[in-house]
Amino acid sequence: MDLGFRGKVALVTGAGSQIGFGKQIALLLAKEGCDAVAVTDINIDDAKLTAGEIKKLGRKSIAVKADVTSQDEVQAMVKKVADEYGKIDILCNVAGGIMGGGPLEEQKKEIWDKEISLNLYGALLVTQAVLPYMKKQRYGVIVNIGSGSTHMYGHGVGTYAMAKAAVDTFTKQLATVEAKSGIRVNCIAPGPSPTNFIKAPNKQAVVDMLVKSIPMGKATTPADIANAVAFFASDISGDITGQVLQISGGSVL
Repeated sequence: MDLGFRGKVALVTGAGSQIGFGKQIALLLAKEGCDAVAVTDINIDDAKLTAGEIKKLGRKSIAVKADVTSQDEVQAMVKKVADEYGKIDILCNVAGGIMGGGPLEEQKKEIWDKEISLNLYGALLVTQAVLPYMKKQRYGVIVNIGSGSTHMYGHGVGTYAMAKAAVDTFTKQLATVEAKSGIRVNCIAPGPSPTNFIKAPNKQAVVDMLVKSIPMGKATTPADIANAVAFFASDISGDITGQVLQISGGSVL
């Protein structure tokens, strides 16, 4: 099936981790026909590894270092990508992370600030920088990465889930406002996955514990998320906008 990626330019944030969603999303967009896939991460060495794999697929790619919580760095990163390829058709807001946890009375405000900044403001800032290019060409697709944790209340009080709930709302608001500009906006909400999001020493043990409550009995994989992102980013989903899709083995219905 032709997904309509021929000639398209994509930008994927948080694409440095070699076991994360961002890398798999970037590679799949390249495999499915995007002419160029730019990747960004705060860790430029890892981002360059991802860009190198994209180039091996015969596609164009550049890796740009950027802290998505810095407006200046985001603006410079997006300008560099647009100057390199002349446009940005697809934006995948993947960068994020979990930093806090534990009982609410033991949590620290500085961790709240960092977590909300990375998971919410990062998506806002990159989108803000990319929108003028999409509006000028009257075409664009934005796919945000949310989280199934927004509907999982037994894990405790966490600003990560709160920030991702705000991303859900942002997705719906932006989709409504920018539909007239030819821009679609959707969100993918992953379930538990053995990526770098889980910082525990025994990552697999944590995943195995979480999987016990998942109806399909499996962890979400980066490939699961990449497939869903490719669908939303493609022309075959051209009548879909403002949606939050749970990819979590039935853990969120």
